[in-house]
Amino acid sequence: MRFKLTTDFTPKGDQPKAIRQLAEGFRNGLSQQVLYGVTGSGKTFVIANVIAELNIPTIIIEPNKTLAAQITAELRSFLSENAVEYYVSYYDYYQPEAYVPTTDTYIAKDYSINEEIEKFRISTMKSLVTRSDVVVVATVSCLYPAGSPEDFRVTSKLFKVNQKISRENFITELINLQYERNDFNLHRGSFRVRGDLIDLYLSYSDEIVRFEFFGDVIDEIKILEPYNYKTLREVNSVEVFSGSRFITTKSKIERAVITIEEELEQRIKELKSTGKFLYAERLEKRTRHDLELLKEMGFCSGIENYSRHFDGRAPGQKPYCLLDYFNSEFLIFIDESHLTLPQIHAMAHGDYMRKKNLVDYGFRLPSAYDNRPITFEEFEEYLKKVVYVSATPGEYEFKHSQQVVELIIRPTGLLDPVIEVRGTRNQIDDLIAEIQRNRLNNERTLVTTLTKRMAEELSEYLVEAGIRAEYLHSEVDTIERVKILRNLRSGKFDVIVGINLLREGLDLPEVSLIAILDADKEGFLRSDTSLTQIIGRASRNINGRVILYADEITESMRRAIEKNNRRRRIQLEYNQRHGITPVTITKKISDIVPSIEAEAQILDEETRRELFSLSDSDVDLYITSLKMKMNEYAERLEFEKAAEIRDKIRILEKNLASLPQCGKK
Repeated sequence: MRFKLTTDFTPKGDQPKAIRQLAEGFRNGLSQQVLYGVTGSGKTFVIANVIAELNIPTIIIEPNKTLAAQITAELRSFLSENAVEYYVSYYDYYQPEAYVPTTDTYIAKDYSINEEIEKFRISTMKSLVTRSDVVVVATVSCLYPAGSPEDFRVTSKLFKVNQKISRENFITELINLQYERNDFNLHRGSFRVRGDLIDLYLSYSDEIVRFEFFGDVIDEIKILEPYNYKTLREVNSVEVFSGSRFITTKSKIERAVITIEEELEQRIKELKSTGKFLYAERLEKRTRHDLELLKEMGFCSGIENYSRHFDGRAPGQKPYCLLDYFNSEFLIFIDESHLTLPQIHAMAHGDYMRKKNLVDYGFRLPSAYDNRPITFEEFEEYLKKVVYVSATPGEYEFKHSQQVVELIIRPTGLLDPVIEVRGTRNQIDDLIAEIQRNRLNNERTLVTTLTKRMAEELSEYLVEAGIRAEYLHSEVDTIERVKILRNLRSGKFDVIVGINLLREGLDLPEVSLIAILDADKEGFLRSDTSLTQIIGRASRNINGRVILYADEITESMRRAIEKNNRRRRIQLEYNQRHGITPVTITKKISDIVPSIEAEAQILDEETRRELFSLSDSDVDLYITSLKMKMNEYAERLEFEKAAEIRDKIRILEKNLASLPQCGKK
């Protein structure tokens, strides 16, 4: 089946050239290319066109769930007749198993799985093994273990009308596919039995399959809606895939039990030989318990730690991941590559460091190391056809790519902002004058500083000067951050002062001026990559300007300015040739990207009062921010802090029932 564009949009600006160059590049044998695109240039539309042009399965790797969801929605509108799947971490919150030896604290794995996202993940795997017109939009979670694709393929079961099978054997088949029997509460991934009717709620679809038996024969198969059980259609057959992402065969379980026992005996000897008798006893007790469950139930808590034994892999051998589910050649887009590639670099090492304590102190066998994300070197083996997409590609992307394709001209005609460099003498007075000028035009200003203290002191000074200003940094909790950004857009504030306000995804079209203080202080916040990203945030407004306050022009400043001015010159010439008049982007005030950092706050009386004034979306954002912070602590191996925030989340969710006004606005 071919990929087919289903949209009335036609490529404009630099889009036709970019589509042609990328497609021809791969046809001519190139393996790695860069799509060097500015903010608002329509990169997703270009990606959809390249996929349709080349007609091969594709995966797009995003740096976070928010961007992945946005790209998925856009691609589904462009490729509505094809399978566009969404594959991200299925945890609402996740606390990995960990041990902190300094305090002798063992933290058991704790998590909450989002059933809807689990459906998307299994649907992704099903699509990849059953059809060729598949686009997967994923986060780096696609590089974590996903089970054997061969097991997923061969364990599916095809049921047909007039098929002879006893009801008891049919139920056994569903249980082997890891579907749960529940005759009272039918939910996704379960089935119920009522006389000659068996209803199966598929784990990867919003459909129920009803099997009607006549004796030991399947008499009818119907597809039902999950809520009112209305018959959608009758079918002659249905192939049922696993109710779980992880499924294996009985023979592999039996083999795994033997090899786990062998590893356990060897590890116990190693621990005892070094005098670690307590750790040996702990490991034996825990592993024997798991083995008993595997023998009796075919499953145990933490079964993923034994994945190497189920797969039959050698120690250190690469685990299966979602990329292994692609049957043949496929295309990879790495979006915001300057963010995504460093994530991929760091994953395997972080996972190893967390598990090292578990293995060293007798909580897990050494084979737990092999339940891991793939390393960056292993990831590179998949890069046969890859496009790095970024406005600020890094050294790696330029070094490995054979072609750089520019996407500079925006379909809207908007230009990159005007940049000025001004000295630091009397810079605050100059800044106040510029803010006042913006205010008269009903436009907003953002000011970036290097420290939290400076942000607070400057905002206080601006307020004393009669300017409606507020500061914003990581110590401002999420509820207040959302309100501040909304108030800026609505005009209640004229200016916000912060440190890293202007990262990827923060869309404030009312902002026409960005002032960068201490622009000549080289470092992470003033590198050419950071400066370019900050400057790009001013490109949503027709009057976009950036002022760099500095006493010298650093190498980072020079590179960022040169890139910006070159793009602006090209854009301006294009607009003049084609008679294009740019227009400022319009966006609803409520559309604030829900990916803002926040420090966790306990549910005290003040927080409860704040929650009374919030809408449903803001309450969800607050809880989501806590979960994001918990995951950040876990990734940094600060498990005690992560567990503390997890408990706060539970308290908050429990207490929401006692907040009658919350979500009612």
